[in-house]
Amino acid sequence: MKSHHSSGPASRRREPKRVSAFGKQPGPQPGSQASYTATKAKNEFGRVLEQAIGGTPVVITKHDSPKAVLISMDQFNALSQAPQLKLNVLSEQFDALLARMQTAEARSGMEAAFHASAERLGKAALAAARKRA
Repeated sequence: MKSHHSSGPASRRREPKRVSAFGKQPGPQPGSQASYTATKAKNEFGRVLEQAIGGTPVVITKHDSPKAVLISMDQFNALSQAPQLKLNVLSEQFDALLARMQTAEARSGMEAAFHASAERLGKAALAAARKRA
């Protein structure tokens, strides 16, 4: 009579190795990722896809070297939008700086600088240098 606990390939199947985001401690932790060989990822694609959809990045390796990462659309969209968000912040900062420079006082100062003589510019440069020293 056969035992219900077989020692065939199905019973030896192991869960994918989980590695923390920093690669130091194994185990399912927040910020962790799963790792599969390319062959295992191909053979167990449904499970691999579900992990990625669930928010766990899945690293695909070949010859023990990471070659690709499978992530959810939410994670992809967040990563894709990050540079645009940073650019938006920089644009807002630039616009605010430019607005501060558009005062009547700043305009008259620039007008005076453009029409100043070489002697006047030299004196202004020396005065500015002395203030910094």
